[in-house]
Amino acid sequence: MKNAVIGNNKQKANLIVLGAVPRLLYLLQQETSSTELKTECAVVLGSLAMGTENNVKSLLDCHIIPALLQGLLSPDLKFIEACLRCLRTIFTSPVTPEELLYTDATVIPHLMALLSRSRYTQEYICQIFSHCCKGPDHQTILFNHGAVQNIAHLLTSVSYKVRMQALKCFSVLAFENPQVSMTLVNVLVDGELLPQIFVKMLQRDKPIEMQLTSAKCLTYMCRAGAIRTDDNCIVLKLDHDLKHAHELRQAAFKLYASLGANDEDIRKKIIETENMMDRIVTGLSESSVKVRLAAVRCLHSLSRSVQQLRTSFQDHAVWKPLMKVLQNAPDEILVVASSMLCNLLLEFSPSKEPILESGAVELLCGLTQSENPALRVNGIWALMNMAFQAEQKIKADILRSLSTEQLFRLLSDSDLNVLMKTLGLLRNLLSTRPHIDKIMSTHGKQIMQAVTLILEGEHNIEVKEQTLCILANIADGTTAKELIMTNDDILQKIKYYMGHSHVKLQLAAMFCISNLIWNEEEGSQERQDKLRDMGIVDILHKLSQSPDSNLCDKAKTALQQYLA
Repeated sequence: MKNAVIGNNKQKANLIVLGAVPRLLYLLQQETSSTELKTECAVVLGSLAMGTENNVKSLLDCHIIPALLQGLLSPDLKFIEACLRCLRTIFTSPVTPEELLYTDATVIPHLMALLSRSRYTQEYICQIFSHCCKGPDHQTILFNHGAVQNIAHLLTSVSYKVRMQALKCFSVLAFENPQVSMTLVNVLVDGELLPQIFVKMLQRDKPIEMQLTSAKCLTYMCRAGAIRTDDNCIVLKLDHDLKHAHELRQAAFKLYASLGANDEDIRKKIIETENMMDRIVTGLSESSVKVRLAAVRCLHSLSRSVQQLRTSFQDHAVWKPLMKVLQNAPDEILVVASSMLCNLLLEFSPSKEPILESGAVELLCGLTQSENPALRVNGIWALMNMAFQAEQKIKADILRSLSTEQLFRLLSDSDLNVLMKTLGLLRNLLSTRPHIDKIMSTHGKQIMQAVTLILEGEHNIEVKEQTLCILANIADGTTAKELIMTNDDILQKIKYYMGHSHVKLQLAAMFCISNLIWNEEEGSQERQDKLRDMGIVDILHKLSQSPDSNLCDKAKTALQQYLA
């Protein structure tokens, strides 16, 4: 049985279903069973306990704990160790109630007595204590039965596992417990005070787990007032270790950021790791700038996922600490944090609404005035995302906070990215007819001036295409289109781009014309006549023969408006 179940959860489950547990427990408790048989039964039960949580529940239902505790009264060390090993596995399972250890008052003193038997009894008993010590009542029971005196000397054991489990015991005993902490300060082990032993365990050559647990012990003693906070052993060592811990955390966040940068499945795995999002979010308020930066980078990498923006980022309200970071941070953090905010403001993100309500518009408008071009880009990019399919009120807030002066400064920015994103913002602001007409009625003159300047300037194809698309949006307004029809200079520019060598610009200019001549709208006849007189119809005929199918179709559709 033992060989069949080792490492095989399916076999373990089969044996339990077949009723092996009651039979094994019967043999374990039979006085006529040999010690070897009892030991083998305890080993098999221990192996079954290492399976799933359901296995442990089945063992608990069969009252395994009283049977194993009874086994500890045996004089045979091998049998005692097998029982303890099984008890350790059961008590460390999350489904086992800790109270089962304290039901019989004779158990704790007997376990204390067994501590001296072997390094295995020491390891397993300390592990049971550290897992079953939850709260002041348990601490008091263990303390009153001499846990401190019985476990202290194990900190100098030759076995690492024993030292580690003893250390964990002290960390749970001292947690928020002044009585234990005050006692620990004066305990001597081989002529050395316990705090000094904890400090030695903090050394860099010790395993990370040991360093962290001994740091916990010292921290709890500090909080209880047992060690002064300005004690050299605390200040120097924790200072040194804090720096080391910061370096480790920073490296971990950087690693996760790189792993999640381009792979949706990996992003999902990172986010679904237990407590991961909480840890990253906590990293945003770290004292170390480098850790904060790495945490923001990590979140930025994860925010590339549409699904996570809709779920995990909302569940953990990531936007709240992010907004806090954006209030007051060095530029290197601001650049990454504002870039992440751009993602959180995409139209499908549930965080968009609360971010708007928390004063993001003013914050982002402030970023557009930064001397750092990356911050200007991110500020305007986030505003562009915010304005996409937004209500009239939000668009009005953006225009008011940004001011037309700043908007036009950005339209003449030397950084191409800033210019493109500003055009994108303008295009998003000028969408849906009532919004187009409203904005053009108040800012029409300046917007038309800016459009003219860009179309006349030395700009690349993408910039001019975006600008013509803005004109096409204006041409879609009910009253706004008159600002184009009464501006001969702009009309000539549209005509010029219809005959341009680049198809993208021809198509964008064609959109302007289509919106101006659309039949079903008031005044379309007068607009068609004016444009015919300018020679637009001739150009449309020429374009309807274009080898580019898209351009050809658009030209034919526009010509049909004249024929209708």
